[in-house]
Amino acid sequence: MRPSPPAGEVILSDLAYSQIEEMITTLKLAPGQAISEAYLSNMLAIGRTPIREALQRLARERLVVIHPRRGIVVSEINVRNQLKLLEVRRELERLIARGAARRAYPDERKKLREIADGMEKAAKKNDDATFLRLDRDFNLLSASAARNDFLSDAIQQLQGLSRRFWYMHYKAVADMPLAATLHAGVARAIADGNEKSAMQASDKLVDYIEAITKATVTADS
Repeated sequence: MRPSPPAGEVILSDLAYSQIEEMITTLKLAPGQAISEAYLSNMLAIGRTPIREALQRLARERLVVIHPRRGIVVSEINVRNQLKLLEVRRELERLIARGAARRAYPDERKKLREIADGMEKAAKKNDDATFLRLDRDFNLLSASAARNDFLSDAIQQLQGLSRRFWYMHYKAVADMPLAATLHAGVARAIADGNEKSAMQASDKLVDYIEAITKATVTADS
């Protein structure tokens, strides 16, 4: 059995992951861009071992592609793959919404309401960076509140790709206030413990994401 890394290394790996993931989803690291452990280590002032762990995690989420002996590349964005991803995400998000509405702790329900409020405020200010951070917080919290590790692991591999796709296209085809309203609807239904409403709100959100994904084909043509 592989030994667990030291606690400090785990924290640095998580920090490296969150920072690199945000750079990829906000296109600061562009699709197709070649990157390296050394480059990211110097940029983030984090050792190469935590960077390596973070990149392996990002590779599992298909945000980077690791080519043995050839290097690391930020993955390309593909509409067809995004639509396939949404087929899976729809079912997983529905399960998360139901499970979280049933099992969330009181402090998690309070935090979900705060996230919903924060998303709507960010949308009014057209603050896309804050909106994306809150979206990530919402995804992580709702998945955790569902109390199903298998479900949490499965959905996490899809959400980074979805955030990046949305960020790339939202100015052309999306409506940030509407996106905030739909996300807030899911968060508040979970916070209220209403399983049926949470699942319905989740479906509405994925319907919207699917619609803007299809709209990118027209916008880019």
